[in-house]
Amino acid sequence: MESYPNVNWPEAIKPLLKKYKNTKHPLDYKTTYQLMVMVVLSAQDSDKHINKIAPVFFEAFPNMTALSNTTEKDLHTRISDVRNSANKSKWLLQIAQTIKADKNIPYTHDELTVLPGIGRKSANVILRESGKEPEGIMVDLHTVRVAPRLGIATGADPKKIEKQMMDALPKSEWDAGMAMSFLGREICRPTPKCDECLMNPVCKYYNEEIKGQ
Repeated sequence: MESYPNVNWPEAIKPLLKKYKNTKHPLDYKTTYQLMVMVVLSAQDSDKHINKIAPVFFEAFPNMTALSNTTEKDLHTRISDVRNSANKSKWLLQIAQTIKADKNIPYTHDELTVLPGIGRKSANVILRESGKEPEGIMVDLHTVRVAPRLGIATGADPKKIEKQMMDALPKSEWDAGMAMSFLGREICRPTPKCDECLMNPVCKYYNEEIKGQ
């Protein structure tokens, strides 16, 4: 692994990918249907909160067919404490009435992102957790913090960060976005634990801001 600043990212990212290989997303889902619903609900909310309300929600709506047969009003009353619940009720009902059954859940970026409430990040999560070939790199709020700190990307726009990372890494390493998210939750927090981080040999922030002090 080359040290900072001459970083060979396809090589440098390997320890991070190895550390988080096969690590399940923090949303506690059991089926792709559950994951899709929870991904929509978790936007601008916390995974912890969505995990808490999920069992009761899925008892009422165990599959896409059951969800498609409810009403927006009933759905809203069940998720009223979720952020942006009014829009999410509409989106989930539209998704369910479009897909109709679990077996019809799509597994391509184009098919997923035309559904309401599912953007690039959500589509990337669904494809990753379903074991499908990646079509992009998952960039959430943790990745937005971690990637520029490492130096593999710049700025704060998730789409631009995703593009920079896709250009820097081969497709076989596109799980780096999710790995950075895990790192951001555990180590590279808003106040980072740099001394504990396996990426500090190549990290721009560590070498310039911490080590360089």
